[in-house]
Amino acid sequence: MARNWLEYKTPAWVQWCPGCGNYGILAAVQRAVAELDIDPKKLTVISGIGCSGRETYYIKGSNMHVVHGRAIPAATGVKLARPDQTVLAIGGDGDMLGIGVEHFVSVGRRNVNITVIVHDNSVYGLTKGQAGPTLPAWVQTKALPGPNLHDNLNPLLLAFASGYTFIARGYAYHVDQTKELIKQAIEHKGTSLVHILQPCPTYNNIMTKQWYEQRIYYLQEENPEWNPLVTSQQDLLQKMPTILEKLVEWGDRIPLGVFYRNISKDTFEERLGKIILNYQEYPPGKRPIAIDGKPLVNPWEVFKEKVMQT
Repeated sequence: MARNWLEYKTPAWVQWCPGCGNYGILAAVQRAVAELDIDPKKLTVISGIGCSGRETYYIKGSNMHVVHGRAIPAATGVKLARPDQTVLAIGGDGDMLGIGVEHFVSVGRRNVNITVIVHDNSVYGLTKGQAGPTLPAWVQTKALPGPNLHDNLNPLLLAFASGYTFIARGYAYHVDQTKELIKQAIEHKGTSLVHILQPCPTYNNIMTKQWYEQRIYYLQEENPEWNPLVTSQQDLLQKMPTILEKLVEWGDRIPLGVFYRNISKDTFEERLGKIILNYQEYPPGKRPIAIDGKPLVNPWEVFKEKVMQT
């Protein structure tokens, strides 16, 4: 049974520039977790530094606002300690794909059951509009003294190469459609990416609302037979050329929707369960470390036994 999305609002003042795409993404996340009936006590939202990092203050949950680029490893730790939590790692393109790109890659290799949400406006909005990792080469936004000289990174293709098992792209001003993508990502078992395009009305005067809406289209609407589901390695090999074609499409036309969903791979938690007895039923986050204030293990004794005697 769905909850009222207002249950996930906090008293914090929402502090973004007027017209910022973050408002739409926040609304999509709140509505997604509400419609999935996720108890706020079972929800953990973790963000890094940047405009999108404020989102942890606006959604009720057991949340963390961590250092720049480190939302994904923090989210991984929470999920492995408490597999019963719904864990979202949220960050901007600079946070996730700049300083945090090594973690963006590594989590795909593990297939940890978390949802990674990337707010992408192609600039570093909080630090006054420098070029972000997804800004195309030779584009000069208003805060740049000259055109960007770096090629842009493709988050979808990088996620696919890294092993993510669910890949989707939304648009911040399409709240209902983005909400549905986030719901599908949360329900998927494995590492999910929801890449969300958003205008930055303050610093990105090139990739504006008008610019995006002249280009975006939905895969499933244009081709009702589009089927991103992969159920085996053979199925992947057959569908890969079509999937890759859409993952790299960018320019006059920009596809949105679900690009890839692979249900044939074990999650990292399932792999751990094969080597750690009772991991799912008795994960680290639920194991007592003390009874009546008395520690069950004396760290000094362990250190003397395991380290000093070797």
